[in-house]
Amino acid sequence: MLGVRSLAGQVLLFQVIVVVLTVAAALVALVLQSRNDSTHEARLRSLDVATTLAYAPDTLTAMTGPDPTAVLQPLTERIRHDTGVDLVVVYSREGVRYTHPDPAQIGKVVLGPSSPPHEPVTETTETTQGLSVLSTVPVTRADGTAVGSVGVGITVRKVAGMAAEQLPILLGTAAGALAVCAGGTALVSRRLLRQTHGLGPVEMTRMYDHHDAVLHAVREGVLITGGDGRLLLANDEARRLLGLPPDPERSRITDLRLDPGIAELLTSQRPATDEVHLTADRLLAVNKRPTARDGAYAGSVVTLRDTTELRALSGRAEVARERLTLLYDAGTRIGSTLDVEHTARELAEVAVPRFADLVTVELAEEVPRGEEPAAASTVMRRAAVSGSGAGPAPLPVGRAVPLADGTPQARCVASGRAVLETERAASGAGPAQDTGDAGRTADQGADALIAVPLRARGAVLGVVTFRRAGRAEPYDEEDLPFAEELATRAAVALDNARRYTREHAMAVTLQRSLLPRDLPEPSALELAHRYLPAQAGVGGDWFDVIELSGARVALVVGDVVGHGLHAAATMGRLRTAVHNFATLDLAPDELLARLDDLVARLDRERAAQGEDEGLIGATCLYVVHDPVTATCCAARAGHPPFALALPDGTVSFPDLPAGPPLGLGGLPFESTEFPVPEGSRLVLYTDGLVEDRDRDIDVGLGILRTALTRPGRTPEQTCQDVLAALPPDRARDDIALLVARTRVLDPGRVADWDVPRDPAAVSAVRADVGRQLETWDLAELGFTTGLILSELVTNAIRYGSPPIHVRLLRDRGLICEVSDGSSTSPHLRHAAATDEGGRGLFLVARYAERWGTRYTPTGKVIWTEQSLDGRTTGPGGFSGDADPLDQWADVTL
Repeated sequence: MLGVRSLAGQVLLFQVIVVVLTVAAALVALVLQSRNDSTHEARLRSLDVATTLAYAPDTLTAMTGPDPTAVLQPLTERIRHDTGVDLVVVYSREGVRYTHPDPAQIGKVVLGPSSPPHEPVTETTETTQGLSVLSTVPVTRADGTAVGSVGVGITVRKVAGMAAEQLPILLGTAAGALAVCAGGTALVSRRLLRQTHGLGPVEMTRMYDHHDAVLHAVREGVLITGGDGRLLLANDEARRLLGLPPDPERSRITDLRLDPGIAELLTSQRPATDEVHLTADRLLAVNKRPTARDGAYAGSVVTLRDTTELRALSGRAEVARERLTLLYDAGTRIGSTLDVEHTARELAEVAVPRFADLVTVELAEEVPRGEEPAAASTVMRRAAVSGSGAGPAPLPVGRAVPLADGTPQARCVASGRAVLETERAASGAGPAQDTGDAGRTADQGADALIAVPLRARGAVLGVVTFRRAGRAEPYDEEDLPFAEELATRAAVALDNARRYTREHAMAVTLQRSLLPRDLPEPSALELAHRYLPAQAGVGGDWFDVIELSGARVALVVGDVVGHGLHAAATMGRLRTAVHNFATLDLAPDELLARLDDLVARLDRERAAQGEDEGLIGATCLYVVHDPVTATCCAARAGHPPFALALPDGTVSFPDLPAGPPLGLGGLPFESTEFPVPEGSRLVLYTDGLVEDRDRDIDVGLGILRTALTRPGRTPEQTCQDVLAALPPDRARDDIALLVARTRVLDPGRVADWDVPRDPAAVSAVRADVGRQLETWDLAELGFTTGLILSELVTNAIRYGSPPIHVRLLRDRGLICEVSDGSSTSPHLRHAAATDEGGRGLFLVARYAERWGTRYTPTGKVIWTEQSLDGRTTGPGGFSGDADPLDQWADVTL
């Protein structure tokens, strides 16, 4: 109540300041007056004491006596104590002290003038004890001759201390004045609070401003009525809306000539909320609330709002809101997939029934195939139909719809703008035959239709037709912009789907051409595979089976990150590179190292060309199975490990060093060799099989392990088991699956010999090989095989290093292998007519179907392969019946 912000508090604060200033001024005046009075009092007292002592007869007698100090010292000390002065000193004519409060000073000459003054003198000086007054009076004889003087000193503070006794009275008076002020202010404040209902000056000013704003600025009528039916307040807007006179206050409401309905509402005690009343040419929304808070009716507050224009605009606003909502729904629903027909159905369904009763979508025949539509297409194919069931049945989806001249569809295609047709039922004409044999049209029975071309990037993809039948509001010109906007959004989605369809078809064609069509059928493995593309499009997953020398088989699975043409093209390049590297009989780790260099080089080339697809992300798993030793050698570059299912149903994932993905460089790749019993299943896959957005890869590997635990399953059955356990529904990535069941080459089909480094051992090897061929019923291959081994063993003895070993394998062909400890590889060359050597490998190449070199950790192996049917057609194209030595007719053998 007495806060600084209130008026009473501010008055009290002012009174306190006045009292404080008054008390301060009084204190200052008291101190100054006390100081002056004290100084004057000190001068009088010191002079009186000095005069009395100087004029006393005993003083003169003592000063002229033999010992003035003995007589005067006790006397002056008694006077000093009785009068309260600080100093009483008697001086001789020469200025020698006869008396002093300090006995040590007696007999000493005073500093300064020593002769006594001619008349009494009073001086005021500052000393260490404060302001002091000193009075000096001469002591004279009867003839006026001075014999000495008397000095009396007193400190002013002793006199001023008496004035301090008046200070409590002054402060008590000030406190009483403050109490009276506070009490008076409190009484005034309470009276103001009762009269202003607790409002201060700020609140009252704000209330007045608000009252003025309500009366003059608010564009809403405000009335305040009393409980006696009189109008207490009306603002300017209320006077305008109701046509009130200039000064309607204190008038009875019944005397204001108001509309009966409004007059009845104002005089009644019932409240109202947005109650609509018609007065003159205005439509008013009236709200009424009582002013009393306790429930008793003491009057009311009424607000008036002119809704005439708002009612006219509300219908349009509602239509506009519905259109915006429909456009928003169309933006979220149309184009949810990249399928042309599905996008057309979304367009037809989103407009029914909010904008049309029947919607048909016709597309150019090239659009569903992903091709560019023809410039002038007179026949389109129905892609989607959606209707509320009213009117004749439209043509089904897939039927051809000709665009006859003069039809709204043909006109909108020609003009590129929406076409509006009204009163179709009256004319009975229909441009597009929609019911075939029934002879009726989809336009018959429709009050109006709008045909809009589906245009994107300057090409007409098709036509959408919106029809209404039996509605109170047929289409008008204001509906055309909305129909065009809806069709434009749908056309963009359709064009995106068309372009995706074209790219997808191209990518599928490219991928099918790059993936292996038919896998080889090696004797060492029984194979089965599956390839499932992702829903998002063609990816870069791939697999391959490559036959190597020595009856070995390489199994390859890779994955290129991404989808589309770029991923498919990269996959084809990597698959081709693996084939080329495999022909070199490289170890798995060395093959991946060369593949890694290739990917890094491709990245550098793309960066130099300014392509922005990013780095090539690829992984690869390379496994080589050897049926002779029943082992596998494998290496991987960032790819998931393969699964090994043993014949007894035990499933494991061999621990292969992961290695970085291709193209990143870094640590070298490592190969791991492990035994694989006959009948085991090698399961190679890509991460799309075991990894999913909603499933961790460890969970996928566990499911795969469980699916492979059934023993005795063929590779085809294994593929079915795996895909049943890990269904590829809604696959977000490609899935490549390769299953191989291992076989071991019968030891009876393998023969080998150690060869000493002696040219004479060649004939012994030829003899042993001949006997072995007779055992295998391959005696007809004895001559060519002996010739090949003679050349290879001779080269090993002459140019190689021990140990030298010969191995003969009978598989689908006859394989001869000669190994030695040297890493030097022979190469084929054409010898001149005069050369004595250089024709050995030429003969080997002519007699063998294939031949090559592979390196081992201890040296190299030169291998050849011959057909078992006895034909020796080599790369040169001549048969074994022809003598290859005929080409050297000029050479004497």
